[in-house]
Amino acid sequence: MTSWFSTLTDKTDINAVMTTLGKAARRAATVLATTSDEERNKALQLSASAIRNNAKGIIAANELDMESAHERGLAPAMIDRLMLNADRIEDMAAGIEAVAALEDPLGRVLAEWERPNGLRIQRVSVPLGVIGIIYESRPNVTADAAALCVKSGNAVILRGGSESFNSSRAIYECLREGLVNSGLDAESVQMIPTTDRAAVGFLLSSMGEWLDVVVPRGGKSLIRRVQEEARVPVIGHLEGICHVYLHAAANPEMARDIVLNAKMRRTGICGAAETVLVDRAVAEELVPVVAAALAEAECEIRGDKDVCRIFEDAVTASEKDWSTEYLDAIISMRVVDGIGEAIEHIREYGSGHTESIVTDDTQAAEQFLQQVDSAIVLHNASTQFADGGEFGMGAEIGIATGRVHARGPVGANELTSFKYVVHGSGQVRPS
Repeated sequence: MTSWFSTLTDKTDINAVMTTLGKAARRAATVLATTSDEERNKALQLSASAIRNNAKGIIAANELDMESAHERGLAPAMIDRLMLNADRIEDMAAGIEAVAALEDPLGRVLAEWERPNGLRIQRVSVPLGVIGIIYESRPNVTADAAALCVKSGNAVILRGGSESFNSSRAIYECLREGLVNSGLDAESVQMIPTTDRAAVGFLLSSMGEWLDVVVPRGGKSLIRRVQEEARVPVIGHLEGICHVYLHAAANPEMARDIVLNAKMRRTGICGAAETVLVDRAVAEELVPVVAAALAEAECEIRGDKDVCRIFEDAVTASEKDWSTEYLDAIISMRVVDGIGEAIEHIREYGSGHTESIVTDDTQAAEQFLQQVDSAIVLHNASTQFADGGEFGMGAEIGIATGRVHARGPVGANELTSFKYVVHGSGQVRPS
């Protein structure tokens, strides 16, 4: 297929283009599912090499996006996510290689048993098929998402944000080069060649014949739109309202360090902590230590009446604060009467994403880990570890908070389904 980037004009029928992409993706998925792990790994390795070899071109394309972002007055956090430099491009290439180094997610025997009649039944992992991935701002998602899809034998249709269009296009061309040079179908990875929102609408509502699942990665408005309009299954999360609970048996220095990292390492990611819950038994000791560290890092603290009494620089939190994903240097803080109230607060206000307990009491930790029903629960660790790379999954295309199919970081294994393979020796079913 000719690269649509060179042929698409404003007058082109977007629906026809999208239909062409869908048909090509379905054809490519059929072939890709039958390839070996070695063939797919070769494509990924060559894609990583192409990204390194074209680093200057990618940076030049990114400079166009950065200039436009500044002109449009995008928030500093979004501009940071958009920016590419030599180090980030090397990380991108290394990330593709890390995915290639993973064990083959296809053909795994997930379960096996034999029936009394001698039939031997296996549950074996297979690709999902064709995946649509819609994302915003971060152009590196282009490489991460494509690598995970190729590794898991899925064709993918990518749709990056308008603010990163030039950067994502430059990265996509490197991925396409890797596929072509490896002998795999270049249409295994495709990118929607327009920033027109109508293309997203068509993908969500009218491509069920070719698309098997959609994965959104971005802000609340994008994810809500995908969840409301999609006519195929969606893997993703709406919000990351993450909590850190400082239990009565928390080590003060550990509590301070974990909260500071969970909030301030990167405030604009979904794993950033948005609320700190402090056990009343240690509030007088911990609130000043933790709040002072946050304030020194220029984080605004919105506290309940107890927090405001203990730490006078805190501002009074509203009811809305407990259910707000700030994605900024702002955090809400509340004093709770024990672990039961902490768990209840998370149930009421949380989004099912990631929660952490800081405590030296193993029994309390186990209670928290068992009773908090979020996709990721941690003990004595920062919520910023909610990341597929940190889980040893090479990369991820998002954190899923649903309970159907994938949950938590969505990596290569989570982009597979399964089929049943049955071996017999002439058995027929009695009438």
